[in-house]
Amino acid sequence: MSTNTVLRSVKQILPATPKHWVGDGFNVHPVFANKAFTEEVSPFLMFDYAPPKHFPALKEGQEPRGVGQHPHRGFETVTIAFKGEVEHADSVGNRDTIKAGDVQWMTAGRGIIHQEFHSEEFSKKGGDFEMCQLWVNLPKEHKMVKPTYQPILKGDIPQVGIHDISVKNGEGECSAENAVGNVRVIAGSFDGRIGPASTFSPVELWDVTLEKESTIELPFPENYNCILFVRRGNVAIIGKDGTEKNVGPQGVALTERDGSAVRLRSSSRDTSLLVMAGLPLEEPIAARGPFVMNTWDEIRKANVDFMSGNFGQ
Repeated sequence: MSTNTVLRSVKQILPATPKHWVGDGFNVHPVFANKAFTEEVSPFLMFDYAPPKHFPALKEGQEPRGVGQHPHRGFETVTIAFKGEVEHADSVGNRDTIKAGDVQWMTAGRGIIHQEFHSEEFSKKGGDFEMCQLWVNLPKEHKMVKPTYQPILKGDIPQVGIHDISVKNGEGECSAENAVGNVRVIAGSFDGRIGPASTFSPVELWDVTLEKESTIELPFPENYNCILFVRRGNVAIIGKDGTEKNVGPQGVALTERDGSAVRLRSSSRDTSLLVMAGLPLEEPIAARGPFVMNTWDEIRKANVDFMSGNFGQ
């Protein structure tokens, strides 16, 4: 650890939540639980995780599984595919399929209508399905931007080796051979590598895999919120006083904004984390169903626009 590094402490551990169905294709944990749509997780809003689940092939005449047309306004949806495939179609003409390792980053902005289904190919064959969707808030000045869609393929996401702190502290040379895992940089940057996602406020989104029992450090600006979700395995987050807080599968850790790095120890040889960090927007949040604005008048206007057909253009 550098002499300037101050370790963050854990503010709260949120345990795994019960699952529920979104449509008939996504059986998800609402990861943020009662912290969703609060300043404690800003600039993020909500996070659903669909753990691995086997879906049988559809029989002839069966409709694809998923969620039909529905609107959004005022934020972004980020869908990460770990296993399986999802087809996306929206009211501004985007149509795409994301496969394992891919990401779709949709900016609803002033309004979009979209649908999400298991892909035709996946539906025919069946198989294991694992995905997550994160909602990212838009700053007030960007809430009514034109809707856009960023298809981010697996091959476009930089993958950076990560090393045990013993190596980082000079007990060996950092190389691909002695890396303990890797960081896929979806948004923001890690160790000089920049993720492909374009964002409207400072956001870090990393898909971290640890292949060995190890202790690592993840650096963040002190004014960022930082959230760690354990997709697989177990980790202990080590505070500046040496206190350890354990986080198990589908658990999430919210950290204090009191340090420049998170130190964690993996106790299993196959650990996977999704790391979310960003500058809190510190703006009012008015959320109702598929709309997230700053005032309730703006929510009412979103409903009027949607019901009048003045939406998704």
